[in-house]
Amino acid sequence: MTEARPTPAGTGASGGAGDSARRSNLATVLSLVHHDGPHSRAELTRATGLNRSTIATLATQLAELGLAYEAAPMGSNAIGRPSPTVHADASTAAIAINPEIDAITVGLVGLGGGMLHRVRHETPAIPSAREVVDISAAIVHDIRSRPGAPRIVGVGVAVPGLTRAEDGMVTYAPHLEWNDEPIAQLLREATGFPVRAANDASLGANAEKVFGAGRGADNILYLNGGASGIGGGVISGGALLTGAAGYAGELGHTLVSSGGALCHCGANGCLETEVSRAPLLDALGLAPGESERLEDELGAAYASDAPPAALARVVDAQVGFLGIALRNAVNLLNPGVIVLGGFLGLLHAVAPVALDRAMRGQAMRGPRDDVRIERARLGRDILMVGAAELAFADILANPRAVAPPVP
Repeated sequence: MTEARPTPAGTGASGGAGDSARRSNLATVLSLVHHDGPHSRAELTRATGLNRSTIATLATQLAELGLAYEAAPMGSNAIGRPSPTVHADASTAAIAINPEIDAITVGLVGLGGGMLHRVRHETPAIPSAREVVDISAAIVHDIRSRPGAPRIVGVGVAVPGLTRAEDGMVTYAPHLEWNDEPIAQLLREATGFPVRAANDASLGANAEKVFGAGRGADNILYLNGGASGIGGGVISGGALLTGAAGYAGELGHTLVSSGGALCHCGANGCLETEVSRAPLLDALGLAPGESERLEDELGAAYASDAPPAALARVVDAQVGFLGIALRNAVNLLNPGVIVLGGFLGLLHAVAPVALDRAMRGQAMRGPRDDVRIERARLGRDILMVGAAELAFADILANPRAVAPPVP
């Protein structure tokens, strides 16, 4: 259970300090049940240091806001009156959007981090920003129109490109062929919801820290491989490393082969030119539109001790180059955990020993001794969960920012 530090309540009868403390304590409890799952009142008392009556009041207030609910603990054999369990209420939800070169994925994620609904809309060509907005807005309208649809508090967008944190401007998304596209503003105008956008891999890093393989770690390197190349996100000292404008983490553009292919960024031998999804699909005889079969087909090919030679050559080459990139990152960043998502996670799944050897055989002693490599645990939902965290940020910081649900 994550340790939380509430703000002590003020002793005066009035004043801004007391209101601020109450907002902070409400946010602390909501964040605990959202990120860490259901907690009994007794557990919340221990985690926050607040007294039991305060926790009971906060739980009631969150229920009135439609952000949490209480239930009797299941299977409790404790003597006496059991402590009610506080759950995040998934009837409050966020929209998550991830545009790619071959599809637009729109998801509905409830408080608590659970996927409620997911739509993958394949596109015949690379979608423009306007096409992403129009298609996403239509899907959102359909979601909102369904009986019993949850209350939506905002939209988060996971963009495979450089995205300015302050206003959600996509300054450069080369695979999408976007330059200076105000995606957050356009989606806000089309949906009527508050919208935030950020780099997809940075959002994936945060999602894995909160809900996945990086849980409990403060120094994480996350790399994701998808249709639009390789992106990276770095958690340092428990916080997402953003850089001056939110562009940090572009590890797909680190040098891994001095004689390598020309990258769209203008350099030669970048990680994402030497390690990409297309050669894996080709080696398995899969078309680009069959990417969702990659995991099953690659796993089946490596289930025996003798995968097809052509496939083995591709995997071995990509693992070697990925090992170089991880070596560089380990020496530079000293992460405790490396989390690999997308097709990079598949490479780790079929060749974990080779990848570990490629990284450790080149990294410096010290940094390499403290790191472990993990496959992302959130699977295909990782970017949906990460984008939803953007949309939930305001109510997690101030639960009273959301209007109570209509009875």
